[in-house]
Amino acid sequence: MPATTIIRMYLVLTALYTLAASLIWGVNTLFLMQKGGLDIFEVFVANAIFAAAMALFEVPTGLVADTRGRRLSFLLSLAILLTGTLGYVGATALGGGIVLFAAMSIVLGLGFTFYSGAMEAWLVDALTAAGFTGALDGVLARAAFTSGAAMLVGRVGGGLLGTIDLSIPYLVRALLLAGILAIGFAGMRDLGFSPRPLGSHTLWVEMDSIARASLRYGWRHPSVRLLIAASAALALFTSWGFYAWPPYFLALAGRDAPWITGILAGAISAAAMAGSAVVAWLARSCSRRTTLLVWAVAIHAAAALGVGLVSPFWAAVLLYLLATAAMGMFQPVKQAYLHQLIPSSQRATVVSFDSLISNGTSTAGQMALGYLARVESIAAGYVVGGALTFAALPVVALLRSRHEPADLIVGPAGTRSPCAAQGLPSVAAVDTGVPNGAPPPRPGVTTA
Repeated sequence: MPATTIIRMYLVLTALYTLAASLIWGVNTLFLMQKGGLDIFEVFVANAIFAAAMALFEVPTGLVADTRGRRLSFLLSLAILLTGTLGYVGATALGGGIVLFAAMSIVLGLGFTFYSGAMEAWLVDALTAAGFTGALDGVLARAAFTSGAAMLVGRVGGGLLGTIDLSIPYLVRALLLAGILAIGFAGMRDLGFSPRPLGSHTLWVEMDSIARASLRYGWRHPSVRLLIAASAALALFTSWGFYAWPPYFLALAGRDAPWITGILAGAISAAAMAGSAVVAWLARSCSRRTTLLVWAVAIHAAAALGVGLVSPFWAAVLLYLLATAAMGMFQPVKQAYLHQLIPSSQRATVVSFDSLISNGTSTAGQMALGYLARVESIAAGYVVGGALTFAALPVVALLRSRHEPADLIVGPAGTRSPCAAQGLPSVAAVDTGVPNGAPPPRPGVTTA
């Protein structure tokens, strides 16, 4: 299979996958409340179970991709997501309730973890086998742009379809997943990869090895630990805030119109993309990553808190878009910093460990803030959640005080910015190997 065909297949499959996944993101909370009969706390219980399932299945499903094959892992992801999506609709026909939706949330969490990393690994293996000599960064950048556009279309389209009936985005998602499954089954082949057995003994040995590597290169590395802790502090609020805005903004608008959430979901996607895009521009005036991280955390926390304090609809929306843009800025800077602190052979392990910790704190945050939303209000959840997010600031300050070479962003050879003159090595002396403003990994898969 020629490299051009491999790249085309990768772009098509990732775009369609993102489109299918994002169709329900603007209406999921409304669907669970209006169709599923859940109250606001039960919605967050279901979503917290989804996050917990992502954390629980991250490592075992990754081992399937690394042993039995990337194609198999991708196809399993599609089949399981198809089952879980139809299960959401079927749960409403059976009367809804938290038990059914919790079970389906576990299924969806399992499905997304089978996708995690499998497609990128398939791309790299296949291009290597095909003798590809071009820049992989360019291929991944095209994929990130294509996925971003697909996510924008999916979120807006899901909201418009939800105006007709809140079940329709789920049914369309199921149809898309079935189509992608057929394309992947017919067109994908594991090129440049040799499957190997995965028995129960192998599974436990591999998991033990990953756990040890996670502790050695992750938690026991002071700077890596601080980065993970900062992400965990943000994760306490971000997932809850994402699921909470549809009913909250509709209440502020005084209208029960799902198309509004679709438009807003598209604006939120655009805000996240804008936050990521502005990183390279900001890096021209300051070369320290911790400076960008501090500003991102401070803006995100203040804006999130403000969402709960203001009452005009458009003021709350603009503040939430600002908070989202700040997170779009935080994520690529944090990922670039993290990748410079860990050995190449352990990057996937530590990134998965970081994801596991963030999903764990997200689970706790959704439960706690969801209960607060039930007994007080969603606005109170934004105020408390925004206040909790400020806890990441002293963590980033401690990271800054360590003066890691990885804190420096690569600039033109021989250049120094005002930030680089504060007792740190010259920018030219540090080669990070990661382009400024690199896109965050696996955009959008942490939503059921």
